[in-house]
Amino acid sequence: MLDHGARRAILEAVDSLRDWEVETLSRLVRCPSTLGNEASALNEMARIYEGLGLAPQRIPVEPEKLRDHPGFSPPLIPYEGRDNVAAIHRPRAAKGRSLALQGHVDVVPEGAADMWETPPYEPSIRNGRIYGRGAGDMKAGIVSYCAAFRAFALAGLQPAAEVQLQAVIEEECSGNGALATMLALPKPDAVIIPEPGPGVEALYTAEVGVVWAWVTVSGRPAHVREMQAGLNAIEAASIIAAAFKTYEAEMNRAERIHPAFHGNNHPVNVNLGTIEGGEWNSSVATRCRIGLRVGVMLGTTAAQTRADIERIVEQAKRHERLRGAQVKLEFKGFMADPCLFDTEAEIVKLARRSHAEATGGTLRDYPATGLTDGRFFQLYQGTPVACFGPDAVDIHGIDENVGLDSMHGITRTIASAMAEWCGVEKR
Repeated sequence: MLDHGARRAILEAVDSLRDWEVETLSRLVRCPSTLGNEASALNEMARIYEGLGLAPQRIPVEPEKLRDHPGFSPPLIPYEGRDNVAAIHRPRAAKGRSLALQGHVDVVPEGAADMWETPPYEPSIRNGRIYGRGAGDMKAGIVSYCAAFRAFALAGLQPAAEVQLQAVIEEECSGNGALATMLALPKPDAVIIPEPGPGVEALYTAEVGVVWAWVTVSGRPAHVREMQAGLNAIEAASIIAAAFKTYEAEMNRAERIHPAFHGNNHPVNVNLGTIEGGEWNSSVATRCRIGLRVGVMLGTTAAQTRADIERIVEQAKRHERLRGAQVKLEFKGFMADPCLFDTEAEIVKLARRSHAEATGGTLRDYPATGLTDGRFFQLYQGTPVACFGPDAVDIHGIDENVGLDSMHGITRTIASAMAEWCGVEKR
């Protein structure tokens, strides 16, 4: 058991870091770290790790080395210039259990920037909440684990076990950053990932898988005055997209829903996320490309879902309005299996207890209809994962935000859990 005096000193140090948390989160939010543009956030993470007294190391994603791993997803773009960043604390004498603190720096696009009350990459504090793209998902969580680690030094202490700090890319589209980093570093005894809760502080108990599919339809162009002689690729692609709604309804039938998701009557979502097509308002569209995100329920695999998608597209091609169309199906991005987390694992129980003691609150169980990088550690490394985080609102939406008190409570939780899990020694 952790000495009460050490725990108190660490938590008092955490409380002295509230301004540092806000300043650090603000710097990270100013980094527009969408896909392919993560370098600024990764460089900022390297500076943060150096400020913690750690030596940052860059970990590349090398698809040729990962391609045969069951957790690998087909990449969307090349990986040059955006290596993951990690740092490792090593104690004088390893007496406790090792721990990885992991988070992703990538964010989804901001959408219509003019709809935001304040610019998406200019952090704004209103009513105790900080607004900005990535503030909740999940730069607040990264700041929490960094502040928790920093608090040890302010208390004159350090973890008495190896602690890995990992900042990774592509959680939002493949997870390949997490996979590469996990495989490059020693296997820890446990992992904490401070992903945001759904408007409340929550602990992930399960998560769906996800498959990304891309369908390109090439039609037959014509002048609009002779449109019946043409084949409109946009209309044809819409027919294929509509075919997935029947599949979505089938996958959400009660008998198909895993017990971990009972109480959620629509956990498997199929989303038409992107559409590109057409050349001219007065021309029948030649080509259209749609991007689909298809959820995968526990009990099913990403590979099985891929086969379902191939079948649906093949059947849709027979529609009378697609006669003569050329249809190309590709899989790039997520090919991710669902995951059931071990909620009886010691690190998870410790996270719950630490949160209660550090904040007086409760982490709500959250079977997520999205996914996290936690699946890699649970499914492919057998490492227990405590995935929990602050009360983020409107992630992936307009005016994304997170509560500063909630973020600080997660910092206190991580610091307390890390101290007990790893043990402490004097610096």
